Amino acid sequence: MHRALDAAVAKFEAGDITGVVELEGLISVNRLCHKLLSRYLTLDEFEAILRESDHGVLAPYGRITLHVFWELNYDFLPNYCYNAATDRYVLYPLDLYNDSAQYALTVFKKQFLYDEVEAEVNLCFDQFVYKLSEQVYAHYKQLASSMLLDKRYRAECAARGASTGGGAGRYASLLRQRHVALLGRHVDLNALVAQRINADMHRALDAAVAKFEAGDITGVVELEGLISVNRLCHKLLSRYLTLDEFEAILRESDHGVLAPYGRITLHVFWELNYDFLPNYCYNAATDRFVKCRGIQFAAGVQRERPQQYGHALLWGSKQLGFPYAAQYAQYAGFVGAQHLHALVRLLGYQGVAVVVGELLGVARGLLHGTLAQFTRALAAAMPRHCKLPRYDYGSNGVLGYYHAQLTDIVQYPDARTELFHAFRELGNIILFCMLIEQALSQEEVTDLLHAAPFQNILPRPFTAEGEKPEVKQKRLESKYSALQIVQNVDKYGTAKQSQLAREGDLLTRERLCCGLSLFSVVLRRLRACLTAPQWPSPPAAPQHAPLHTDDTSEFHRLWSALQFLYCIPVGDTQFTVEELFGEGLHWAGCTIIALLGQQRRFEALDFCYHILRVQRVDGKDELVKGIPLKRMVDRIRRFQVLNSQIFGVLARHLVADEERAGVEHIRCFPPPTAPHHHVD
Repeated sequence: MHRALDAAVAKFEAGDITGVVELEGLISVNRLCHKLLSRYLTLDEFEAILRESDHGVLAPYGRITLHVFWELNYDFLPNYCYNAATDRYVLYPLDLYNDSAQYALTVFKKQFLYDEVEAEVNLCFDQFVYKLSEQVYAHYKQLASSMLLDKRYRAECAARGASTGGGAGRYASLLRQRHVALLGRHVDLNALVAQRINADMHRALDAAVAKFEAGDITGVVELEGLISVNRLCHKLLSRYLTLDEFEAILRESDHGVLAPYGRITLHVFWELNYDFLPNYCYNAATDRFVKCRGIQFAAGVQRERPQQYGHALLWGSKQLGFPYAAQYAQYAGFVGAQHLHALVRLLGYQGVAVVVGELLGVARGLLHGTLAQFTRALAAAMPRHCKLPRYDYGSNGVLGYYHAQLTDIVQYPDARTELFHAFRELGNIILFCMLIEQALSQEEVTDLLHAAPFQNILPRPFTAEGEKPEVKQKRLESKYSALQIVQNVDKYGTAKQSQLAREGDLLTRERLCCGLSLFSVVLRRLRACLTAPQWPSPPAAPQHAPLHTDDTSEFHRLWSALQFLYCIPVGDTQFTVEELFGEGLHWAGCTIIALLGQQRRFEALDFCYHILRVQRVDGKDELVKGIPLKRMVDRIRRFQVLNSQIFGVLARHLVADEERAGVEHIRCFPPPTAPHHHVD
């Protein structure tokens, strides 16, 4: 009988808490067996046998009681859902240790027994706090991730019976416990849980930044999503716990507390310099940079192998990780408006200024290095004089003439590879600076619109005939007077609060989009690079200087030769310049022409434009030296439209810049008159 009960208790100790029902059944069977045998045999009392098997003769609590508490700590709490009973009574088993310590000191009067109980308490309570903190953090992380999921997706999952959240959890009463009695001490459970969850927050944000560092620039959208989930999780937990400020945790994880630049800013510039500029092609139709799938002109990027992070650190659970992974997989493989807006929100003014400043340094190196060398080499290969043939020669004759004149340029070995690649990098820098300014302006306008009601900036109300707009405007201002931050702080706050409110109001009003242009500054810096002695091609002569139509010494003539080269149609098995370099190639050339003041000369004297004008007159379609004339004219027209769009964008910024510099005075010369002859 002793062995049977000892085996029943040992079997319960080897399993989880659900085995308590089977244990009760085994004890009932042995109790009935003992009762039947007691009719014929003299046996020990069944309760005495049970207490001895449970080791409860000398100890206040036996093996069954201690195993129940152990399972509550290590299995039940982390793995089973809370209900109305468990979150209310989960701390009750801790009284086992209080009673054990009291028995050790008052009944048994043994110090070593109390020391054993105290050591067991320290171990179990620490494990209890660890499991509770882990469960609380995972629950609220899953709740935050579920709240940020698409509502239609959640509705469809609910209709199909699939859950997207972490289930119900009643942790509020547990997190409010600040005086848990344990061995004569009062333990602040709230502070202990907050301490561990603070550490979990740090690890989660560090994992988000590290995951971004292990990928390319397209991962910035997922990084912003991870930060948003952690921010919402922090907000939900802050209702019950005293946590560090989220922005402080983010700066610390970004290593931006002491260093001037954080990990995010440094990785963004690293990816832009080594992967984005040399490998991405811009397409204005989709307004995206797409990675070139053809020939790679730069060395492959070596990144660190991404670490494997737990689901609780990222999205909260594996179940929530799948929809988020599918969602952010749609932003891989290209850089578009979503990525630029995420960059602006994450980097801020300081980060954007750092990245743009470093990109200008890269552009200066390209202009004074690779592009300057190629410009000198190609200028030497250009013919000294190249006329605009008359229309009498026909479009086929004009094409043949230019092909003969530009043979050295067409056959230049590195023109289609290294030269175009360098121009593509410069064009990507220009495009990125322009698009990042657009994203920054949109974010600023959004902030201004949100802040307008609090700054007494109200829309003009609609007035019907016979109504006075001043009366309606005054009524609207009085309606929203309670929202006027500065006025209310001046009226009810201290002098220090009033000063802070005014400074905050000024910081909100004064934005770059209200009159300043980042892209204009970029163009001014590039113009300074082109006027430096390292650049071989000088700017255009003043407008009143005579125009030499046959001279080929200016940069726009060299770009006309390069445009003639990439306008030549290629075979079906060859890559076009659009596939290899995108529109960054054209942006680089047109920007240099516009900054040198040669736009009008380029449009008037370009070789391809002249072929287009002549072909529009005669309408010929022939094969000239292996070049299909009609296909080439179609490409010329497409690039002419693109160049016009680029020049139009640049003109808006350059004209605004010149208007700030002052008014240009143009001198007009009268037309020549015939001499008068006097006859005697």
